[in-house]
Amino acid sequence: MKRAVWVGLLIASLLPGLVAQAWSMSADVDVDVVTAPVELDGSVLFRVRGASSYPAEARARAIRDRLRDVASNGAIPLESFRLVDGEGVTRILAGATLIMLVVDADAALEMVNRSAIAEAHRVRMQQAVSDYRAARTPQALWRAGVMSAAATLVMLVAVILLVWFWRRMDRWMSARVGQRIATVGIQSFEVMRAERIRGALRGLLVVIRTALLLVLALAWLAFVLAQLPWTRGLSKDVVALILAPVSTIAQGLTDNVPSFVFLAVLFVIVRFTLRLVRLFFEAVGQGTVKFANFDSDWANPTYKILRVVVIAFALIVAYPYIPGADTAAFKGVSLFIGIVFSLGSSTAISNIIAGYMLTYRRAMKIGDRVQIGDALGEVLETRLQVTHLRSFKNEEIIIPNSQILGSEVRNYTSMAKTRGLIIHTEVGIGYETPWRQVEAMLLDAAGRTEGTLKEPRPFVLQKKLGDFAVTYEINAYTNDIGRLPLLYTDLHRHILDVFNEYGVQIMTPAYEGDPEVPKVVARKDWFMAPAPPPQGSSTS
Repeated sequence: MKRAVWVGLLIASLLPGLVAQAWSMSADVDVDVVTAPVELDGSVLFRVRGASSYPAEARARAIRDRLRDVASNGAIPLESFRLVDGEGVTRILAGATLIMLVVDADAALEMVNRSAIAEAHRVRMQQAVSDYRAARTPQALWRAGVMSAAATLVMLVAVILLVWFWRRMDRWMSARVGQRIATVGIQSFEVMRAERIRGALRGLLVVIRTALLLVLALAWLAFVLAQLPWTRGLSKDVVALILAPVSTIAQGLTDNVPSFVFLAVLFVIVRFTLRLVRLFFEAVGQGTVKFANFDSDWANPTYKILRVVVIAFALIVAYPYIPGADTAAFKGVSLFIGIVFSLGSSTAISNIIAGYMLTYRRAMKIGDRVQIGDALGEVLETRLQVTHLRSFKNEEIIIPNSQILGSEVRNYTSMAKTRGLIIHTEVGIGYETPWRQVEAMLLDAAGRTEGTLKEPRPFVLQKKLGDFAVTYEINAYTNDIGRLPLLYTDLHRHILDVFNEYGVQIMTPAYEGDPEVPKVVARKDWFMAPAPPPQGSSTS
């Protein structure tokens, strides 16, 4: 303890020379003087400067500690604060305790003489000690507790009233204002739906309510902390917690007003341009506006491409005017996002490009029956990255567009409405059966099949002269693509019936020898149980 006192006295004795030397060395240098505040119970009494070997913060902290020790010692009367002048220095003492040294450099900082600044510091410290002691009396602490309790009660009442008010406001908004909000539109085009307007209004009210509650809580906390001398300094930090961000935001907004105006004008122009482009391509998609060799199905993807181009051009124009765009942090975040996007989106981009290529190649449309690889079904939706199919068994099949671009696509619908789709199946018949009879039976079966077209007429092809049988193929036209599996089933049923009627045995898949009894179904056995008899016939 004694060693610390001697070190402090040594520093105090050397301080005048150090400060004076620092002042003389920097008198001719035009630099800003670094100062530090001397505080007591959160109140700033004055500011002091330092030297290179004794920084201003360390000097202010030492003065504060000595002043706090004097204030805590009730045996030192307030009247004992006095000034003692010396050669180039004035000492401020409280009784026998040295509080601080005032040198000519301190006076030069305030642009007054040394005696005046020393007297001002003495008076300010004397008053601070008086306030320090008064704030810690039992009466003052009791009063602080009462004020804190009253503030807490007021805050609770205010919160309850605020919650009650906002509940009434929500009911009033739903009953009065909410019913009057209508969808904003241009003729039949909806610009903004009423539900979105109501949702945005509710969101704005929630933000205002949250901000009011936050301000109320911080104001209560600052008031309560200011009542006690030990937490009085923290109360100013709470106020700064509110004011510092607001001040920073306000300063930033003020400094960037021209940039914000430019960005706002650019946003309005881009939004208006995109709206016009969208309305134009909607008209193209609906057939109101037509171009030669431009399919109406291309309108939506072309609009999406142009939208990306317009937005990219707008971002290039807006980039120099974005606040903070030239900072290292902004550039670092942009570089990081670009790297992540480039590493993780190669497959996605390939699918998007494939999706647009499929659209402009007219490979398929929504509602077409297609086969992609092993997947067969109806096209439900074509997105930028994937295509959705619905199989004949109501299974949803999702195929990446890049896979479709590299696969064979069979479209059963594109020519079905104009030329018709040919359904076909094969049978193997022995050489002993005349080919003219086989072809006639196959044509008869095709004619009985409901859903096949009479014109163009069905036809038969002899596909192969095999070792044991001749392979025939029946071909029939249809435009009923939705019933394709049922058409094949119906055709196969009629082929079996016709060949059984004429007693001709189907040799598929192979022939080994003539059976004793031909492998045909007698007419009387066509409707054996549990098969129901045909309508209009009698059963016995």
